[in-house]
Amino acid sequence: MVSSSCRKRFAAPEHSCANGKGRYHMTEALKELGELIAAELPDDVIGSRVAFGELIVNVRGETVDKVLEFLRNDANCKFEVLCDVCGVDHPTRAKRFDVVYNLLSLRHNQRIIVKAETDARTPVPSVVGLFPAANWFEREAWDMYGIMFSGHPDLRRMLTDYGFEGHPLRKDFPLTGYVELRYSEDEKRVVYEPVNLTQEFRRFDFESPWEGAQYVLPGDEKAEEKG
Repeated sequence: MVSSSCRKRFAAPEHSCANGKGRYHMTEALKELGELIAAELPDDVIGSRVAFGELIVNVRGETVDKVLEFLRNDANCKFEVLCDVCGVDHPTRAKRFDVVYNLLSLRHNQRIIVKAETDARTPVPSVVGLFPAANWFEREAWDMYGIMFSGHPDLRRMLTDYGFEGHPLRKDFPLTGYVELRYSEDEKRVVYEPVNLTQEFRRFDFESPWEGAQYVLPGDEKAEEKG
């Protein structure tokens, strides 16, 4: 299982062509772009593919800033808009995290997804210097996953409290968290305490309005007896 913070902030451009030639040419153009990027950056690009109408390029984590700088500045690319930076957790992998960059080229009307693998101890270079919009995106990835970004000007928590323990979008993070907070009338402040559940987690299996329950609901046995 994986967890991801990627938000669908954009969709691939639609091509209305009855015979599908428009989609075919778009796919071929993306494949050629992937080959161009791999040829220009042979030591940094691991591989590329086209999926769901978008080009996906896998790169080495330690040089992701170099790749994004090339994609922004090269005349054949001009991916000058950073739409998103997010994380994906693969807990069974040695490098458990994917750092995903979604880029847009207004000049060529193309999109590209750049993926870099890393682990909990190895930082990837920050791209705030290339794309200032990456500032909060990288902070969110650090907060939710614990992905570190070297050279970030202000890498601190963004969505959770400053005293929060752990990173909530990791697959091994407990559903209850580690601590809970409440306002103490005695101390007149917010205090942190170990999680204290009033009841154990239970599996609530409600009747499906489409398929119906596969068991006897409480009270139904009385109706059967009367019948």
